[in-house]
Amino acid sequence: MTSSTIKRVLIVEDDSAIRRGLSDALRFVGYQVIEAARGDDGLKAALANPVDLVLLDLVLPGCNGMEVLKQIRESDATLPVILLTARGEERDRVAGLRGGADDYVVKPFGFQELHARIEAVLRRTPERPKALGKITFDGGSIDFQRREIRLGNKTLHPLSEKEWELLAYLSKHHSRVVSRDEILSHVWKISPHGLPTRTIDMTIARLREKLGDESSNPKILITVRGLGYMFCIPNASQG
Repeated sequence: MTSSTIKRVLIVEDDSAIRRGLSDALRFVGYQVIEAARGDDGLKAALANPVDLVLLDLVLPGCNGMEVLKQIRESDATLPVILLTARGEERDRVAGLRGGADDYVVKPFGFQELHARIEAVLRRTPERPKALGKITFDGGSIDFQRREIRLGNKTLHPLSEKEWELLAYLSKHHSRVVSRDEILSHVWKISPHGLPTRTIDMTIARLREKLGDESSNPKILITVRGLGYMFCIPNASQG
């Protein structure tokens, strides 16, 4: 693992011997490691630091692992989480996976197995979104700092607050299909369960109109039928 591809793992585990053992083993194979012994401290570390994966115990002081997982998922839909727990019952495994965990390892476990699972989860996880600055492309630019869109030498009419938020979220996940449920959770900050998505479709339609993106054959805000939307600008570069 070269310095340019070093991944950072957060270990949230109250058993000091297990935590130290995992930390030493992960550092030995090339990962950077952050540690937390309490659920509330682990949640703060997950939200405050750029981490690539979380190893999360379920039974923790301060805040249990399922609550930590819930809060992480409300803040970040793509951050990989592997649960570490002594609970082996099927209902606990199912609850963890339904709660948004990417994998589930029952103690005691061997490090080689855990390492293989970490690598597998990281391989199938979308690239972490980067902070937005300015996106330039053939014929125009989108400046998220100044909140300005230019096509040719023309500055477009200002977007609404929600239009900017939606465009920014899709742009952060460039070339990845983002579901309507994820958009409702992370842009509108509401539960997606049982709610209509017409509001999203209307906002997308307004954005397409302002971006000059033909609704009948969009090139920037692409509809992936049955899945969601994808932001994709050919030959775009980010500054």
